[in-house]
Amino acid sequence: MSERAVVGLIQMNSGVEPDANLDAAETRIRAAAEQGATLVLTPEATNIVQRDGDKLRAAVKPPDADPSIPRLAALARELKIWLVAGSLMVKAEDGRVANRSHLFGPDGAVAAVYDKIHLFDVDFGDGESYAESANVRPGGAAVVAQTPWGSLGLSVCYDLRFPALYRRLAQSGASLLSAPSAFTRRTGEAHWEVLLRARAIENGAFVFAPAQGGRHEDGRATWGRSMIVGPWGEVIAKLDHDEPGVLVAEIDTAAVAAARRNIPSLGHDREFASE
Repeated sequence: MSERAVVGLIQMNSGVEPDANLDAAETRIRAAAEQGATLVLTPEATNIVQRDGDKLRAAVKPPDADPSIPRLAALARELKIWLVAGSLMVKAEDGRVANRSHLFGPDGAVAAVYDKIHLFDVDFGDGESYAESANVRPGGAAVVAQTPWGSLGLSVCYDLRFPALYRRLAQSGASLLSAPSAFTRRTGEAHWEVLLRARAIENGAFVFAPAQGGRHEDGRATWGRSMIVGPWGEVIAKLDHDEPGVLVAEIDTAAVAAARRNIPSLGHDREFASE
């Protein structure tokens, strides 16, 4: 297993046209690879950001007909990189949408897929509300995949607020955690960095968080500030804005063993009763 990796995070402002979004993603994935990244991650909803449920369902395609999947697979193969398409919106078998993360290997094969488990259903009480479950079918399984730098646990956005998922991933062997997101400006400003650092500290793992940012065509606004966090909770690299961009940094995965040796909490969980 390699101890050092160059990781690239792609920050996007995806709109309602999948082809244009994939063009933008490809440009930045190539830029990250040119800077030496061999593990590249894109944000949640890479291929489309569309709040209108009818328009979303009309725009997405089943996995075997979605052109973004073979396109990204071919790009990973061409660039010889591991590529996490943070999530692609694809049509699920029941007609709803799956918010699905894909891991492509450098051979272009799909190494793992994960469907977002926790769906963003919130109402802030001032006219801003979200009902992801109205259109998206939730996943039901945690996913850990092997990479040359250690096991990678997959998650998507709102999952970040559910530490039990990350505990399951870490105790299943994950030393790297993927957290592609499209955090709202309100929640991002208040909670984004705190949650990322907490998940890293709790599990002694690296967290890779590529984000959507800026004002989108569908009217929503996302926080950006893509970030790489180390297993001691340190911010290794981040973008300090919400504009599209590329973040590249080298990590040393030996830091995971060091953090877990110093704070071996993964082995200290205990069952307890509720009174």
